[in-house]
Amino acid sequence: MCGLVGVAGVIDEASVAAVGRMNDAQSHRGPDGQGVWTSALGTGRFDVSLGHRRLAIIDLSPAGAQPMHEPDTGCVIVFNGEIYNYRELRDQLEASGVRFRSGSDTEVILRAYVAWGLDAAVRKFRGMFAFALWDPRSRVLHLVRDPMGIKPLYYRVQGRSVHFASEVRALLAAGAPRKLDPTGVASFLWHGFVVGPNTMIEGVRLLPAASCLTLREGQLSPEPSVYWQLPAASEGSTSEDQLGQTLRETVRMQFIADVPLGVFLSGGIDSSAVAALACEVAPSAVKTFTIGFDQPELDESRYAEAVARALGAEHHSLRITEDDFHRQLPRALDAIDQPTFDAINTYLLSRAVRDAGVTVALAGTGGDELFGGYRSFHDLPRAARLAALPAFAGSVAHAAAAAATAAALAFGGVPPQTRWGKLADVISARGDFADLYQSSYALFSSELYARLAARVAPAAGLTRGLTAPQRAAARALTRGEHSLHAVSLLELRSFIGERLLRDTDVASMAAALEARVPLLDHKVIEAVAGLPAAQRFAPLGKKTMLRRTALSKLDPQLFDRPKSGFVLPIDAWCRNSLRETMEALYRDEALCERAGVDPASALALWRSFQAGRSGIYWSRVWAIYVHLNWCAQHRVSL
Repeated sequence: MCGLVGVAGVIDEASVAAVGRMNDAQSHRGPDGQGVWTSALGTGRFDVSLGHRRLAIIDLSPAGAQPMHEPDTGCVIVFNGEIYNYRELRDQLEASGVRFRSGSDTEVILRAYVAWGLDAAVRKFRGMFAFALWDPRSRVLHLVRDPMGIKPLYYRVQGRSVHFASEVRALLAAGAPRKLDPTGVASFLWHGFVVGPNTMIEGVRLLPAASCLTLREGQLSPEPSVYWQLPAASEGSTSEDQLGQTLRETVRMQFIADVPLGVFLSGGIDSSAVAALACEVAPSAVKTFTIGFDQPELDESRYAEAVARALGAEHHSLRITEDDFHRQLPRALDAIDQPTFDAINTYLLSRAVRDAGVTVALAGTGGDELFGGYRSFHDLPRAARLAALPAFAGSVAHAAAAAATAAALAFGGVPPQTRWGKLADVISARGDFADLYQSSYALFSSELYARLAARVAPAAGLTRGLTAPQRAAARALTRGEHSLHAVSLLELRSFIGERLLRDTDVASMAAALEARVPLLDHKVIEAVAGLPAAQRFAPLGKKTMLRRTALSKLDPQLFDRPKSGFVLPIDAWCRNSLRETMEALYRDEALCERAGVDPASALALWRSFQAGRSGIYWSRVWAIYVHLNWCAQHRVSL
């Protein structure tokens, strides 16, 4: 787990200096070492300069340092992540005569590439990874991301070279123009995060998940090639026993490290399943961690403690007070690579666990998306039935919603922004699952969004928050699928792939903690897609299949309570101790305009929240605040 940077193309001293600046900007990602390597300077041909920051997890010796060279071919790699099946692959390579100089998984990637070629090697890897691999034999640079996009990789074409890094902020340090991309801003105002491959910065792109980008002389901006896709349902190809075996194998792989490991344990089904599996397969006592709050209604630490006792885990209950939050908030906001409304909680948890002496932590991310734990699995199929309504019903509903929004704004407020507050958008989706999903998860109704995003929406040209290619891809993903599997695919593609995984990466790495997500191993996802729908989802919301395969030894009553995620008491804090700080940004009209947000609409939203009007949740005002703060901090504007 590390940070990588580099420049490919015509390399000069300015290029190497840019790599140094990018590497410094990512120092938080790797406190255990750094390195820069350059193939050649001033040749006028295609060369590379590669930089790396190391968080040592496997093979802590200097033999695991990067950039790493393969001596026989001269290939060089910088790598961020983990290859969990590296021991198995190493055995295969050694059986064919390959000899290793280190115990690292990084060397396994290099040797596998030389032995099997890029396409075959990448398809064998199980893990989370982003890497840049230079092959001097053909003078090409390969940029690669893991199947689910757990580890990010951004790039930008600049003249006769391409800059790339693990974070957008590193590209800003290299000299990327501090100019906002209207499409990125519009995407954020719809979702609360930016949907890739767009980013918040003009010209900076996110390499898609499960893709390879090969750069060479004269080809600095080719289309990425995709090597894996989210699987279609193949009901009956996986049995319950096979799923259990895959889950145990995956957790066993991911419990390998040369540093202390732990498990995030909220006491819910997903994290408890990972903790239970870890206790089955780990060679020693498993450490579990939870966070509690002073607010009783949000404090679930007692549930986590009960699960840990039942498992026999070594449990650590950490507490965060409002004073702790205020003290750490500046660093938490600094940790955000691109604006997002939901990374603060992960940062605080990661910081607390890292301070407790753990370097690697497993999380239960993905259980809801795979086994139907969210309300969306109930609501979207029901909403799809509205396709039977006449086409004009959507137009009538939108006209009424627009009038209600205009009337509310005239009096300095906004109407409810809940799912029912977006009923007009749901009706006009006409049963299309992709469009329904986009409307259900939007921060705002399309009427309020159009006002908030008035400065950027015309240039962005989004439909329900997506560009035309993004929307086409979402529709193609769900076409012909069982309704519940279709919702699962959308959750994995959007909520997981575009938000949670990126938030987890930047927030955990800001604390120098490696977060692993075994339920999102691509082999687990494929196995789950093979389950019969009745076994996988019924009864909806209970995640019975996951409970049977991972939690059968625990008392079911431990989990018989209303679902609740890990949520900070930000709502109360926004209304009280953070009120003045947030209001100052909301009242800064010049900043709002530079950030692409309509000042009057934003201020009306803030006032409605402070007035306690129904349907105006904290996430709406927090998202705008984080965006404004990020734009001010990084000195970016339209």
